[in-house]
Amino acid sequence: MVPASTVTLNSGREMPAIGLGTWPLQGDEAQRAVESGIALGYRHLDTAAKYENEDAVGRGIRRSGLPRGELFITTKLRGSDMAADATRAALERSLAALGTDYVDLYLIHWPLPRLGKSTHAFLTMAELAAEGLIRSIGVSNFQAKHIAKLVAESGLTPVVDQIECDPKIQRRALRRELHARGIVPQAWSPLGRGGPLLSDPLVLRAAESTGCTPGQVVLRWHRAKGIVPIVKSASPLRQADNLAAIGMPPLPDEAVAELDGLDPLDEGERDIRDSDTYEEL
Repeated sequence: MVPASTVTLNSGREMPAIGLGTWPLQGDEAQRAVESGIALGYRHLDTAAKYENEDAVGRGIRRSGLPRGELFITTKLRGSDMAADATRAALERSLAALGTDYVDLYLIHWPLPRLGKSTHAFLTMAELAAEGLIRSIGVSNFQAKHIAKLVAESGLTPVVDQIECDPKIQRRALRRELHARGIVPQAWSPLGRGGPLLSDPLVLRAAESTGCTPGQVVLRWHRAKGIVPIVKSASPLRQADNLAAIGMPPLPDEAVAELDGLDPLDEGERDIRDSDTYEEL
């Protein structure tokens, strides 16, 4: 059995099961990465106002020649634009930079609980979605308590929470909460940071036994867990390697179980930024 190439969001819309990330690419490099990614078959592109590359992503989209309706574009609201009178203007700037009339997914980039503005920003995003400028709304880097507060105060449930997650940072409790609420977990840096994950003996053994690359093993683990990976690469060869993982058969149960053992007590969460205190404006 080959895994589905899309997942259904709680908004009823379909989202590709893998995305091409663009941070920290800039300028021509970002444009070329988007062009090559689309040519290879990526249909889900992920950027953010904070990345300051939306214009380059937009150029890559236009240069690809692919009709807008065949793409799923995600961008994110930066913390400094969560004020009531700033969210609409922020989205309009992103749309202009991307060269599109709407985005498929708009995320609050960080919860920034000290500011106390995420609920109002989310409600404004819902209004913009009702106007057709956004197809679905979600969040990024939210903990379970941040999501519970947002849902209680707004009466709305995000479609996605984009979080740092990989076999060494598994975040089981948060993922259980997301799945219980019908929120799709997305993973940024799904292949880990700095490379140690892909050289781990367990990953290498799974790659050898299943006849794929270490990166493909890890991406297949994400799909086994119901996580949509957002994978950044400027290399067409690596882009193709990552994309191919989504069409592969499910990772064998024994391989999934071995990778689960890389973070048995969720100790990897110690190494992530605490979004309860981290401020990304």
